[in-house]
Amino acid sequence: MLSFFARAAMALGVGAFATASAGASPNCLRDHKPYKLDFDTIEWSMTIAPGADCIQGLRWSTMQIYWVDVTKQPKNGEIVIVGSGFRYIAKPDFSGTDKFTLTVVGKNRRTEGASTVEVTVSRPTAQVVAAATPAH
Repeated sequence: MLSFFARAAMALGVGAFATASAGASPNCLRDHKPYKLDFDTIEWSMTIAPGADCIQGLRWSTMQIYWVDVTKQPKNGEIVIVGSGFRYIAKPDFSGTDKFTLTVVGKNRRTEGASTVEVTVSRPTAQVVAAATPAH
């Protein structure tokens, strides 16, 4: 009989994951809600400047992450799995939006399962700064 890990890997097409060293980055995710590891799909959104990067963990308080896999690569950046999280690096000429999809496999409390995390990436909107002209 196949283990849960083998069944999940075959069902989700999960392969080996890459690792990279991590550094600090600002919180770039907006309104991200937890997934449940019950074969659910959740959507997150991210704002990032061209050439910038974002590191985000995927573990929630009651979860144990077994592995994370990129199931859909971004087109305007690079995604690297870092332990139980990811690092997204936007291309220097990034404009518009980007998307990537992650599959997270692990255990939530006592139940093993997987979730799909779909991330939409956009550039921050430019802020207009008005300068006051001194009166003469």
